[in-house]
Amino acid sequence: MTTADPAEQHIPEDAMRRLAEMRPGQKTSLFTSDLSVNEFLLVREAGFRPLGLVLGSSIYHVGFQMGRWSKNQELDRLSQAMYHARELAMSRMEAEADVLGADGIVAVRLEIEFKEFGSDLAEFIAVGTAVKADEPGEWRNNTGKPFTSDLSGQDFWTLVQAGYAPLGMVMGTCVYHIAHQRFRQLVGNIGQNVEIPQYTEALYDARELAMSRMQAEAEQLEAEGIVGVQLLSLPHRWGGHTTEFFAIGTAVKPLRADHHITKPQLVLPLTD
Repeated sequence: MTTADPAEQHIPEDAMRRLAEMRPGQKTSLFTSDLSVNEFLLVREAGFRPLGLVLGSSIYHVGFQMGRWSKNQELDRLSQAMYHARELAMSRMEAEADVLGADGIVAVRLEIEFKEFGSDLAEFIAVGTAVKADEPGEWRNNTGKPFTSDLSGQDFWTLVQAGYAPLGMVMGTCVYHIAHQRFRQLVGNIGQNVEIPQYTEALYDARELAMSRMQAEAEQLEAEGIVGVQLLSLPHRWGGHTTEFFAIGTAVKPLRADHHITKPQLVLPLTD
C-alpha cells in the first residue's frame, strides 16, 4: 500500500507531535474537527469517527508569463504553478491523515491567500477532518491514500447510505489569457447588441480544458463519476484579461450493486 511519507512531504515537527497526541490509543487523545454539530453527528451515523483536523500548506511563488495582446491562449506556466501548489498542500494534508491512521478526509477546503510580504507569493491551504471507519473496509483509493472529499457532512452521509464511497477530490485548472479587442472592433460594437466571438471562444475553451483535466484525474482513480462539481473563475491578481478556471469535485465509486436512495422529506423552516 502506497502512503504519503511525512518526511518527504516536509511536515513540521510540531505538527508531528500534535498528530501523535491525537492518534487513537493515546491516553490524552482527543479529536479536533471543523465539522458543524449536525455534520459531526451525520458522519458518525454514516459509520465514521473523526480523528482530527489535518492540514497542508504551500507558500508558492507564482511566476510571470506574458500573453499576446490580441490572442486567446492558455498560459501553461501559470496553469502548472497553480496546480502544483494545490497538489503540494493536498499531499501534505493526506500525509497528516496517514499519521493518524485515517481512512479518509471529509469536508476538505482548498483556499488561496496572496501574501503582502512578497510579490506574487500565495499560500495554498488544504484543511479537512480525518476520519476512520468503525468497520474495516476498502475505503482507501487505488493509490493507497486516504480518500478526500469536499462534500458536506450531510452529503457524505447521503452518499454512503446510498451505497457509494468517495475516492478522492479531483481537480483541473487552466490559466487563460483572453485577447483584447482591437480599436476598430470596440468602436463598431458601441450601442450594438452583438456577441463577441473571441471572448466566447476563449471562456469556452478555458473551461473545457479545466473540466477535461478534472475528468482525467477521476479516470486515474477508476471512478464511476464525479459529484459536487464546482467550476470557478478566479481572477487573482493578473488583471481583467487573465483568469484561472478551476474545476473541482469528488470522484466516487459504488460500494455495492444495489443502491438504496433515501426519499427526500419536506422540511419547513420555523424562521422567516
